[in-house]
Parts: sequence; structure tokens; C-alpha cells
Amino acid sequence: MLKIYLIRHGKTQGNLSGKYIGSRTDEPLCQEGIRELEEKNYPKAELLFVSPMKRCRQTGELLYPGLAQKECPLLKECDFGDFENKNYKELSGNPDYQAWIDSGGALPFPGGEDPEGFRNRCREGFVRCVEEAFAMESPATAIVAHGGTIMSILSAYGYPKQGYFDWQIKNGEYYVLTLEEELWKNERHVLSAKKGLWTDV
Repeated sequence: MLKIYLIRHGKTQGNLSGKYIGSRTDEPLCQEGIRELEEKNYPKAELLFVSPMKRCRQTGELLYPGLAQKECPLLKECDFGDFENKNYKELSGNPDYQAWIDSGGALPFPGGEDPEGFRNRCREGFVRCVEEAFAMESPATAIVAHGGTIMSILSAYGYPKQGYFDWQIKNGEYYVLTLEEELWKNERHVLSAKKGLWTDV
């Protein structure tokens, strides 16, 4: 049996400003984000995968100091293209942005990534992490990634089944996934996916 903790990185300044912070903006955690992470106890892990973005690597170091980080580029956040590092106010009146909103987020980001391609990339990265965790017989594995990355993974493998936007997650929150090796190998089946709970430090 394998436990996987899917953790969204702590807050950045861009998050506080409501901006689209994707794979082009490698910003660090802000002081508020660091403080919030330090105030919580997270579950222990023996294996740690991270998106190579600075905000994920910093989060991994804060939560699991001394634990070697295995970077997985496939877990990077989406490339938001022309929307990158802007919020909805800055994009107000932009016809491309309005068209994207009207599509329910289904259109490719102008100059950026196609949503379906992004989700498939994230899912491939997750599968690689799971297979390595099983191969290393690590019963508790943490993955520190991005909101969109986690939503992509859970909309494919989360149980009970839900849509992409139903799996939204705030900075510093996490989901606990339980996997059984044979079910995973044969059916790509996750036994359960539940929102994690912390205790205060």
C-alpha cells in the first residue's frame, strides 16, 4: 500500500495578487507563504518529488528539510502564454482573454500551452513518480507541485471521480492518495483521494 501526499506549494507574491503564475515565472515564496507553511505539521515522507520551479523546491525544503528532492519537469505548472504574470483586472478588455473565459478554459492559452496537452503532461509525470515510489518500496511519498498540476492528476486518477475544477486546492493544502500496487498497475486505479488535515506546530 502506498500513500502519496500531493501538496500545492506555498504562497508567492503573484498568488497574493491573483496573477496567472505558470511555468514562465520562477518566483520564490513570499514571507506570508513561508510563515503559513512553518505553522503547520505535514505528514512524514520517505521520498520527495518536486516540480523544478523555485516555489516548489522551497516548499519541499521547508516541509522536508534534509530529504533529497527528485525534480520532475513534467510536473511544472501550465504555460499561460500571453496571460502569464497578469491578473483578471489587467486582462479585462482583452478579446483573447474573454474568448478563453467564454470557452470555460478549454481554448489554448494564446502563445502558451494547450490545456489538454498540459493535463496529459502532468499525468505522465505523476505516473512516473508513482512507478518509482513502488519500485523503491517507499510507503509514504510526497509530491510538491502546482494547483493546475494537482487538478490535472486528480481529475484523471482521483477517486471518487470528479471534474478538473472540482479538485481546486489552495496554497499549502494537500490531498492524501492511497494506492495498491496491483490495482494501480492493472487499472491505474487509486483507492481514495482525500483532502489532508494538518495540525498546528
